[in-house]
This record gives sequence, C-alpha cells and structure tokens, in this order.
Amino acid sequence: MADSEQPSNVTAPRPIQKRRRDNNSANARLSNKSARINTPNAYARRTPPPAPIEDDDDAGRRSPPKQRKRPGAGARITREQQDAARKEREEAEKKRLAERQAQLGSADLVAEHYNAVPERGREWRKTDSQIKGLRSLNNWIKSTLIQKFSRPEGGVIPEHGLTVLDMACGKGGDLGKWEKAPVVPALYVGCDIADISVEQAKERYAETMRKNGRHRRQAQMEAQFYVQDTFGKPLSNIPIINQVGFDPNAGPGPRLIQGGMGSGGFDVVSMMFALHYSFESETLARGMLKNVAGALKKGGKFIGVMPNSDVISATVKKLLQAEAPGATPAGKDKSATPRENGDEDEDDWDPEKPSETNGPDAEDDWDPEKPSEPAPPAGNGTASAADNDEDDWDPEKPSGPNAPTNGVAEEHPQQNGTPAQAITAPVAEQPPLEWGNSIYTIRFPRAQPLTSRALPRDGIFRPPYGWKYHYELQEAVNAPEFVVPWEGFRALAEDYGLELLYRKGFREVFEDESSDKELGMLAERMGVMSRDRSQGRDGNGLMVSEEEMEAAAFYHAFVFYKV
Repeated sequence: MADSEQPSNVTAPRPIQKRRRDNNSANARLSNKSARINTPNAYARRTPPPAPIEDDDDAGRRSPPKQRKRPGAGARITREQQDAARKEREEAEKKRLAERQAQLGSADLVAEHYNAVPERGREWRKTDSQIKGLRSLNNWIKSTLIQKFSRPEGGVIPEHGLTVLDMACGKGGDLGKWEKAPVVPALYVGCDIADISVEQAKERYAETMRKNGRHRRQAQMEAQFYVQDTFGKPLSNIPIINQVGFDPNAGPGPRLIQGGMGSGGFDVVSMMFALHYSFESETLARGMLKNVAGALKKGGKFIGVMPNSDVISATVKKLLQAEAPGATPAGKDKSATPRENGDEDEDDWDPEKPSETNGPDAEDDWDPEKPSEPAPPAGNGTASAADNDEDDWDPEKPSGPNAPTNGVAEEHPQQNGTPAQAITAPVAEQPPLEWGNSIYTIRFPRAQPLTSRALPRDGIFRPPYGWKYHYELQEAVNAPEFVVPWEGFRALAEDYGLELLYRKGFREVFEDESSDKELGMLAERMGVMSRDRSQGRDGNGLMVSEEEMEAAAFYHAFVFYKV
C-alpha cells in the first residue's frame, strides 16, 4: 500500500507546532524572582539594603524602634508584687466582711469567711506563711489527739472497720492525719457549713486517691462530704449517717444511758476549731451536742480543740480590774495568758476538777438550768455582770441592762434563731476590750447584744451563751466567735451522756506529749521541733516563735467518751 494511503480508521498526526514564548509571563517570573532575591528574610545571608535616608523632621515624628524580647521573655511578676497583690486582696476581703457583719447572722458570716479563705497549698504554708510555726503546732496537736484517742476500745477493730464523723471538716485538712492514724478509718464522713470549703475537701480527697492509686497503697479510706449546718440541723438528714447509726433520742431523759442504738454509730466524732460557734445560743449548743451524742456509738470518742475559756475569763478579769479607779491603766495586753503571767499554777491540774481561774469554789456545783448566785451591787455605776441582782434570773428571759443609760434602746436583729433583744445604749460608747500580739487579736464589745449585759468584772460568763468577741488570726481567721464557759459546757455534755476523758491547753499538750518517742518524731516531721535540739528558739529545738506559742495558748484540747 502506498504511503499516502492509510486506513480510514487511522487519524493523521497533527503537525508539531512550536510554543511561542510568552514574554509577559517570563518577565513576570523574572520580576518575582528578582523580588525574592532582593527581599531579606530570616534565612538570607545577604546584607540587607541600606535604609532610606530620612530628614530630621521625619525622624522626630517616628516612635523609637521597639526592642525585641528574647523568646519566652514575657512580662514577669516579682514575688514582692505577688505578696503585695495578695495583701491588697486580703485587706479588701476584711473590709467587705466587716461591712457585712451587721447584715448577716453569725453562722452565715462564718461560712462566708471560710469560703473566702484561699487554698494556697501545702508548699506555701511551709515556706511563705508568716504563721507556719503555729500552723505546724496546731496540726501536730490534732494529729496527737488522733494518734492517742482514735484507737477502738480494747484494741478490737470493728468488723466493718473504724468510722469517723468530722462535724467541721473545712477544706479537708485533716484527711491526711486520719490516713496516718493507728487504725485507718474504713469510712470518713465530713460535714461543714461552708459549701466552697466542702468542694475543696472533695478535690483534696480525689487528688489523694489518685496518688494512693499510683503508689498502690493497701489502705484506702472511703470519704464522703456534705454541706451541713451541724449545729442547727439534725444529722439524721444525711443517709450515710443513718446507715452507720444515729440515735434521735440522745440527750436528757430516761433514754440517756440506753441510747437506743445498740452497737451502731461512729467510733469517733471530731470537731476541730469549731465548737465555739455553737455557743451563740443554748438552742445551737444543745443541737450540736445532740448531733454528737446521736452519732456516737457507746464507748465512742468525741475529740476536738477550741478556745480556752479559762484564758478568756482570766484576761477579761485582769483587764477590767486594771481599769478600776487607782489601778494601772490597761492597754493592749501583749502577754495576757494566765500561765505566762504567773496567775495560775497548773502543776496539779486535774481534768475532773473545775477550773480555779475565778476562785476555788466559783463553779463547783454549776448547773446550766439553775440561776447563778447574786453578786453585790457596785456603787460606781459601771456596767458589769456583777452589778445586777440575779436572785430571780431566768435563762429563758432576757436580762435587764446594767450599764448607765440615756433612755434609748438599740434594736439588734435576730441571728440563728436567737430572738432579737434590746440593750440600752451607754452614754458614751467605750472601745472594745482588746488583747493579742502581732499575729492575733481579740476584741470584746463591752456591751453584749445577745446577753443584754456588759462584760463581767469577775470573768464569770453567765448565762453561758451568747458572749461574743471578734477573733482575728493572720492569714487564717477573721470572724465572730463565742465564749464556751468550760464548766457550763462540761455539765451540758453530761446531759447528753458524754463524760470527760482528757483536757489540756495547747502549751501543756506540747510539753507533755512531745517527750513521747513516736509523737516527738512526728513533731520533727511536721516542723514543730528540730531534730537537732540545739537549734530552734532558745536552743531547745522548738521551731515555733514565742508570739505563735502565745497565740496557741488561747486554745485547749478535749476528749469525751459516750457512756
């Protein structure tokens, strides 16, 4: 077949055409390449072109070149700035709380205060806190009570394991102490009136469980937390407490000894730094004890710490008597505790014997249901509890005013179920009675709204409820508190089947218990004492300052057991 002839199904090839060069596209590419070559970047090694020449006017109008920061060099806040900001926040919080005191009831105010206290962490408490020695001592004393008194009777561990009810758990600061108890509780139930504190306690427990899980520890303590007013509401409202055992009939009456609960109930009830809030009224104090006795099993322990009324009574008496005509004027007392001033000898102290702060026979047969003995009237017109005729005193009836009056009565709002009372205003309002040191301050209003009385010159607080003061401890407390007259409280506890087992002031606890081998080693680990006894304050190994020890002497520890 000839070359020119092809089958009809074959397409003839197209002639090859040369591509014309697009000068415009080529020029554009050359231009872009030139621009890339001439543009400096982070990887270019060429010397950048010189900056354009500017005249003096342009240079003056331009802002100075911004200095570059090295990578990661953001704005940093110094430790001093952090401390100053924290102090500013705390001062603002103090001012806010002071403004709300007249608006809130005591329980609400206390809850709001503890909710507002920040959780700064263990490291801060050990290093930056200005009261780290006092914190360590307080925690060691609480640990001492747990170590000494949480063991079951006879050393026999209940079949269901040890059960603990903490009626003022706060932020859960005692969880670690219970995990190191001689017998680790199988169940810990924590209650507190401050809801934010309870949430922080739950978070603390969850973090502890995570750590324990990583380390594969055998003893795992179950913990449950509830927001609960443990003074004004019955604990029987909480299902787990009913499950462990709660006696609603605990208290005065024919069922006192029987209890009606058999072997049910908690082995230990704890109340650390909280009982004094219940003595705002008799109703709250009895509600608190009814919850304690109702939740405890027979033979169970009630452990706790609270302000020592012996210290309060002695100091009030001392300061008021110093203001009498011819006495040395009383200023802010910097060393007011009885033991430090040599006002009492505690060498032969007996927990079964009433305190002798106010006289050897002042309260030997004190009865909370019986009126106090009348005191002779004073002739100088100064208001005091001893100035009243109390022959017909009635605990259910407000007492008459005993301060000089101008005929105008001040109304005071109802607080926590306490009826509103009127107190006659003095002619000239006196400043509060005050004592303390650089880390703690106590302020007692001279006229007491809840008792309708002035502070007692003899230091005996009767009736035993409603004696209010304001307590401020640096970094920790700034709230109203109430005196708990010890003999009155002890007699009231007996009405609920609670017998005294142990009572000592904080200083005495330290002196007596730190010599124990195990508790002494615990004091070393917790930063209360130095292992090298030549160190510390005065070369005795104590890592707590004198001012901190003075603040600690305001408190005492107690243990009751249920009969």
